[in-house]
Amino acid sequence: MSRVMDWEGQAGESWAAEWRRTDRSWGGLTERLLRGTRDFSFSSVLDIGCGAGELSLAIARGRHGVSVLGVDISPRLVDVARERGHNLANASFELGDASRWVPPAGFRPDLLISRHGVMFFPDPVGAFSHLANISAPGAGLLFSCFRSPAVNEIFTAVGSLLPPPETPPDPEAPGPMAFADPDRVRTILTSAGWTNVKLEPFDFAMVVGMGEDAVSDAAAYFSTIGPTALAMAAMSEEDRVAFRQRLRGFLASREIDGIVAFSAGAWIVTAHRR
Repeated sequence: MSRVMDWEGQAGESWAAEWRRTDRSWGGLTERLLRGTRDFSFSSVLDIGCGAGELSLAIARGRHGVSVLGVDISPRLVDVARERGHNLANASFELGDASRWVPPAGFRPDLLISRHGVMFFPDPVGAFSHLANISAPGAGLLFSCFRSPAVNEIFTAVGSLLPPPETPPDPEAPGPMAFADPDRVRTILTSAGWTNVKLEPFDFAMVVGMGEDAVSDAAAYFSTIGPTALAMAAMSEEDRVAFRQRLRGFLASREIDGIVAFSAGAWIVTAHRR
């Protein structure tokens, strides 16, 4: 299944249905990106792969004089973002693939931002070249992406419960880990017309379950979205039942005071258009 088909179909539907859980799990990263916007001067923002709109809406709420436009490839996620932002006059959302999306007349963003939405481009150099071309001269770029699986427990700890893949995954294939290598990120951005590229490591807690039954909450999270859900969908019913039991046992071992959380590691990437 291609990236486009995936996000336009079931993946987009699942993430849209789970936007409250995903807002919670990414909360620490969202706050870090919002702090990062203070290092830029801007009047218009393009949120790349905006998902259900949390980051776009947070920027729009805090900066009433700034125009914020979020773009995502999933129709359902765009619908959710629009529903959530219907009272914000300075926030809007459009359906499109950011790697070739054409902005409306008069909109040339001077800040491009993304929370883990840029690792899925089949042609990343082409995508970031296009984004540079549609942005204002000297525009800033700020995004987050996963560092290596070794510092992201949702891939190592939870992934260890799954059968090993038949073939090792391509580390540069479009997907969550495509930008884990900082040298590759620098090469892509420099080749695409961006300069002053910097990467800063950022560690945060990814909350996957909380409340009176945090374990069930976390199990539902992993069963609905992300790589674990994808792997479960390919299992036989018997294997899926057995895996759910292993997963619940593991999650129960990680619950502390009604919260199930995992350590996560991201790159905070900044650059400027040449």
